[in-house]
Amino acid sequence: MKTITLGTTGITTPQNAFGALPVQRVNMETAVEILHRAYDGGLTFFDTARAYSDSEEKMGQAFGRDNGKYDREKIFIATKSAAETPEKLKADLETSLHNLKTDYIDIYQLHCVKQCYKPGDGTGLYEVLQEAKAKGKIRHIGITAHKIGIAEEIAESGLYETLQFPFSYLATDRDISLVEKCKKNNVGFIAMKGLSGGLLTNAKACMAFMLQYDVLPIWGIQRMSELEQWLDFFREEPELTPELDALIKKDRDELLGEFCRGCGYCSPCSVGITINQCARMSQMIRRAPSEAWLTPHWQEEMMKIEKCVDCGACLKRCPYELNIPTLLRKNLVDYKDILSGKTKV
Repeated sequence: MKTITLGTTGITTPQNAFGALPVQRVNMETAVEILHRAYDGGLTFFDTARAYSDSEEKMGQAFGRDNGKYDREKIFIATKSAAETPEKLKADLETSLHNLKTDYIDIYQLHCVKQCYKPGDGTGLYEVLQEAKAKGKIRHIGITAHKIGIAEEIAESGLYETLQFPFSYLATDRDISLVEKCKKNNVGFIAMKGLSGGLLTNAKACMAFMLQYDVLPIWGIQRMSELEQWLDFFREEPELTPELDALIKKDRDELLGEFCRGCGYCSPCSVGITINQCARMSQMIRRAPSEAWLTPHWQEEMMKIEKCVDCGACLKRCPYELNIPTLLRKNLVDYKDILSGKTKV
């Protein structure tokens, strides 16, 4: 497996990393077992966040100071805060240090930012990061973004050692240019949503694509079977064969354009719609066993779309600036056609 060094951080790790958002969905024992297997299998970089409920605590149980087995200096931990005030950012950092059972965080990231925070911008956030780094509580300053314009500004700012941004084989030319910009400016690029929120299902194709670029993909993992897919690549690194290239082209033809990545930042919905699944139901129902999406539960969830009052709250929250009400209604029409037998899947 190739290694990658993240910009000026000096962190060198296999180009294959662990996204710990999904481990919040499993119990502590299972999460720790998965995290231990991940490290034993070759992964050394683990990404979590304050927003991921008890994900930090599970990582702390697996790798923290009391684990008795793993050398903290050989494990790279990144976490995040979505705080918008200096006081909340300081509190989040202390909580993360406590949960992770560590004296320092390798990369501390501002989470899903609305702007490129800078010294003297009046928010005080960047100054908190500088102070924490000076005290040794964090080793490197990072940031995550979903909007391409903000990400481009970050990459040019010279203020952040890493940038985390969505990147997969559905990337646009502008996304690829962002990766190149980060390389030019020595900013480590951490690639989130390498499976585009579950729409991409061929792990080999996803990894083969990533290996073409100077990026560190973090794969969201909650099952041992999922983990083993990524660990297999330590034994045999995938190549972008003509077959995989054809699969990627087919997916790009079908999926490029306005589609929901399933991030969930649009929630909660004022009338209870499960937006991050319902707004991409047409794609999911064709890319996974359809029976799973045609159950009475999902039929009931999809019919909630009829209650949409166009309040606009989801529009303001969506980091991709999607027209969510329109997407929901298009998906509902398609779903009804599938239920009635008018459309086959």
